[in-house]
Amino acid sequence: MACAIFHFIISFSKAIITSALIALFGILFVQLTNWQVLQRDTLVADARNNRITVREFDKMRGAIVTADGTVIATTEPIDPALRPNSRFDFQRVYPTKDLYANISGYYTLGFGSTQLERTHNDVLAGTTAQQQLESTGGLFSKEDLSGTVQLTLNNDIQKAAKRALGNREGSVVVMDPITGAVLAMYSNPTFDPNDVVTQTGSVGQTLTALQEDPRKPLLANAYQERYMPGSTFKIVTTTAGLETGTIDLMSVFKNSRSWTPPNTKKPIRNYGKKVCGGDLAEVFRRSCNIPFAQTAVNVGPVAMVDATTRFGFDEKVPFDLPGAAASTFGGTAEDFTDSLALLAIHGFGQVQVQVTPLHMAMITSSVANAGVMMKPFVVQQTLTHNRNVIRRTNPEAWKTTMSATTAATMTQLMIGVAQSGTAACCLQLNGGISVAAKTGTAQLNPEGEKQRSHAWITAFAPAQAPRYAISVFIKGVNDAVSASTGGRLAGPIAKQVLDVALALPPSK
Repeated sequence: MACAIFHFIISFSKAIITSALIALFGILFVQLTNWQVLQRDTLVADARNNRITVREFDKMRGAIVTADGTVIATTEPIDPALRPNSRFDFQRVYPTKDLYANISGYYTLGFGSTQLERTHNDVLAGTTAQQQLESTGGLFSKEDLSGTVQLTLNNDIQKAAKRALGNREGSVVVMDPITGAVLAMYSNPTFDPNDVVTQTGSVGQTLTALQEDPRKPLLANAYQERYMPGSTFKIVTTTAGLETGTIDLMSVFKNSRSWTPPNTKKPIRNYGKKVCGGDLAEVFRRSCNIPFAQTAVNVGPVAMVDATTRFGFDEKVPFDLPGAAASTFGGTAEDFTDSLALLAIHGFGQVQVQVTPLHMAMITSSVANAGVMMKPFVVQQTLTHNRNVIRRTNPEAWKTTMSATTAATMTQLMIGVAQSGTAACCLQLNGGISVAAKTGTAQLNPEGEKQRSHAWITAFAPAQAPRYAISVFIKGVNDAVSASTGGRLAGPIAKQVLDVALALPPSK
């Protein structure tokens, strides 16, 4: 009897063990299916999946090219005779070196990617649905499915921007004001992406040094940093005054050296403590501070904030490059209601007003485009390996900043600046082409200290049939920069770039 019970227990245990093993194998099968099929995309995207990363790195990668066909990023086969110990067959290269670094970004094996290399990785790697449909060998084949990213940038204008800016810290942005296409965007300091895509152990050290550089070469100051705009902001204040009926072309401002806003004892002075006044055209042409401080106060906190909102302040700019900084006006209507003196100072672009050079070019473009601010973009289209279009960017309006009537008035005011005002010294274009402009000098530290100032100019040309809008920004890093006004320092740079751009045939 005991023996029978023992055999029963043994048989029962075997049955339980067998059932458990079958269940475990079932669970394992389900999990493997989940990992290999359902979770495939997640696993592929996981940064810890080194095999996927290595496989993708060792494939042909598509090119990034300018509108006129200049290759700014591409992949080249590695010659085994020259690099016998290389574990890879391909090397990412940037033929234009630092010229487009803040636009192309970089693509590395172990340190990620940035800018267009990151945002358009699917096209460049050939993994979009359209590219896969054109494949004959499947996802894991060696077939070259790499695509092309074609930009709006013009290489001649971009080189002119770099040449004109020289070794100064700052940026140059050139746009088509009618479409929003960015035609040039150069920032200094910058870097050479070739230095961070080598297949050596020095890449990490190089990137660390760039990240720790206080000048921030990895950030494009053209659109990822914001700065006090100084008198270029008077475009916004004047627009607010015209749109609300607070001022018009017949408005006359008293000649004065200083003016004390309400609820403060601290006076506001014109640049250089000069006496300044006259009608609207005169004070805009000479860039007097006091009339625009008074205009901001008279427009009032609510209407001034509303005006900045129409220009896109305190809102993320819809740009197709990552990390675009939002310009800020520095307060709400409630904040300024309690401090009209602060509103007055903000009326001529000082203290907490912060603008990116890209956004300043957009502000100027809206004047040139009858009050319509277009969304900026650098990617014209993306293409498959077979040159079929994947995505194409169509121009799109973002804001209506002012009426067409106000835009026409602003154009006339800005023409006056270029003809006989603060830009007359340095912005006379070749062939007598008319230009509309506004200069700016943003003082960075309190009166009485050794002054540092940012220098600005923003303009569009031809004034009556605009093809180009430009903003030039020079960072106030030393006394040499601060000794010049925006017109005298930034004006010659704008002239050089616009002369090159206007000599090009009109785009189709």
